[in-house]
Amino acid sequence: MRSDVLIIGAGGAGLVAALNAHKSGAKVRVLTKEYPTRSQTSMAQGGINAALGNVADDSVEAHIQNTLKSAHGLANEEAVKLLCEEAPKAVEWLDSIGVPFSRTKDAKIAQRTLGGASAPRACYAQDYTGLKILHTLYDRCNEAGIEILNERYLLNFVVNKDTYDKPYACGATVLNIRTGEVETYESASVIVATGGYSRIYDRYSTNSVGSTGDGIAAALRAGARLSDMEFIQFHPTALKNSAILISESARGAGGYLVNSQGERFTNELAPRDEVARAIVNEIEKGEDVFLDIRHLGEAFIDAELPQERKLARLYENVDPVYDLIPIKPVAHYTMGGIEVDEKSQSKLKGLFAVGECANHRVHGANRLGGNSLLELIVFGIQSGENAAKYAKEFDKSIETSAASQSANNFVKGVKYFSNQIDFYEKKAFLGKIFYNNAGIQRDEMGLKAVLGAVRQIQKEIPFMGPRDKSKLYNTNLVEFIEFGNMVELSEIILVCAISRNESRGAHFRSDIPQANDMAYKAHTITWKEDSVLCADFME
Repeated sequence: MRSDVLIIGAGGAGLVAALNAHKSGAKVRVLTKEYPTRSQTSMAQGGINAALGNVADDSVEAHIQNTLKSAHGLANEEAVKLLCEEAPKAVEWLDSIGVPFSRTKDAKIAQRTLGGASAPRACYAQDYTGLKILHTLYDRCNEAGIEILNERYLLNFVVNKDTYDKPYACGATVLNIRTGEVETYESASVIVATGGYSRIYDRYSTNSVGSTGDGIAAALRAGARLSDMEFIQFHPTALKNSAILISESARGAGGYLVNSQGERFTNELAPRDEVARAIVNEIEKGEDVFLDIRHLGEAFIDAELPQERKLARLYENVDPVYDLIPIKPVAHYTMGGIEVDEKSQSKLKGLFAVGECANHRVHGANRLGGNSLLELIVFGIQSGENAAKYAKEFDKSIETSAASQSANNFVKGVKYFSNQIDFYEKKAFLGKIFYNNAGIQRDEMGLKAVLGAVRQIQKEIPFMGPRDKSKLYNTNLVEFIEFGNMVELSEIILVCAISRNESRGAHFRSDIPQANDMAYKAHTITWKEDSVLCADFME
């Protein structure tokens, strides 16, 4: 089962990479644990940033400066420059393949202001932007005949060594969820597009249940390095009871944030880290916090924010045309991930990464709203082209028997784990203590307490095995393996957060509320040597 380019993940990043690798002449295969149209990209509502020249007070330079400011000194200026300069081309490409953007009266692509932006720059399709981009990409992949295999859960990457003992990625082992069989796929190059890890926060996250960091954990085990894992963005406006996202577009359109007294208490369009902390401060005073869009009117809400009205009515039993929307901040986006170079390639040769699982150093300590969809287009194109080019020049052998045997042994071994402890309860517990002690505001004591709990969970994992020992469609088994990945990444997040003795962007230490550029204007880097976790700061 050999391909030129093997892509793990079929969200926006993976599908953009697939289209462009295919366009470059590569034989492409895409593996995904769910189905493409269920990926996290579908939940990106607000828009995709691009300075199109339609707004007098906007420019590519302004986009660059907004992004750098939001990143709090941890973005690579050249990478940000590339991202912002390529943005108009990225939107033009999406328009050309059929994404149904909302339009102005003169038929130009409509744009709105998102948090941290100095001008209305986010191109949108009502409040379904990510969904409509994703569906269009999926249609184009199907038209191109790109092979997409669903319900394949990533276990590990296949790594071989050349004659100089240098490792390289050349495939992946996966669990076929339908059959329960382990499958091995050979490939000259591999692109990881598996998304982020916000679901570590369990029900305190806007993300789908599939955002468990599988590709990041597998890349770490294969020899890649991770960076900036402590930086996790909390979206200010999720529904209070369900954590369902209410798009920033609601504030971009003029929505207010008010407390129980009806008082506005912050700049609604400040960067997300600032707004989230302002909301937490109100909640800690005993106030409830609400999003108010009533003044926008029913006609506007139904035309521009139909999904927000539907979600509020469905999950909170309030109608935002007439009622305040109760909200709270929850984990939304992970800035950290697999460290990649200017070609989107990781430290492990042949292993590329794109989207939320990758760290191209364009978000730094806090992502600018509207840049996530942009990132997956710009770097999805880049990673697809570069992985295809690498594959054309690939002249090494591929040996998979050891990887296949290891994967089979792992799956069989996990089924022998006892079930004395319910891992679902532990997962809920982990999410709660992460939200309370490693969330929007942190301190050393709380972080170390969570780290102690995580290390205890690590010891107990052999007693938390899946109850279901069957073979076909064993989702209990998959969820247990996902939990193992989340626990592995949890330790890294905490080690990095404890080591960063300052506050910067989304990493806010209440015990050290000031930034320290002398010591920490640098990236946390983590890797494994002989299965031992290593960490350091590097510029």
